[in-house]
Amino acid sequence: MSLPNPLRDAAKAVRENAHAPYSNFKVGAAIRTSNDTVYVGCNVENVAYPEGTCAEAGAIAAMVAAGEKEIEAVYVIADSPSPVPPCGGCRQKLAEFGAGSVPVIMATVDGAETHTTIADLLPGAFGADHMERT
Repeated sequence: MSLPNPLRDAAKAVRENAHAPYSNFKVGAAIRTSNDTVYVGCNVENVAYPEGTCAEAGAIAAMVAAGEKEIEAVYVIADSPSPVPPCGGCRQKLAEFGAGSVPVIMATVDGAETHTTIADLLPGAFGADHMERT
């Protein structure tokens, strides 16, 4: 039996709400903020595939809509053979709101986990400092 893990439990629960009628690949994500609040998101597919929304993006949108902007931890879960990583776009979104040291746990519904950080997922991330002009 595994120990309680609020991020895992939240991501696993919201995964069941995913709208994935085309791929049947449900993904859930949970992020914890600096205020210790957990926000969740699930993937929402659209028949026009590029128009879908990733689970991580949904969780970030919920966080921002609630007025928060600082991610402290991330948990992503899917029914896949190995832990599922965030896509490239979501890696950039995570880097927008989380420091490089923020832990990211990628998991399968069977319990396998891979632990990493935002910086390891997106080394050399494009950031606000790249927009500064001299």
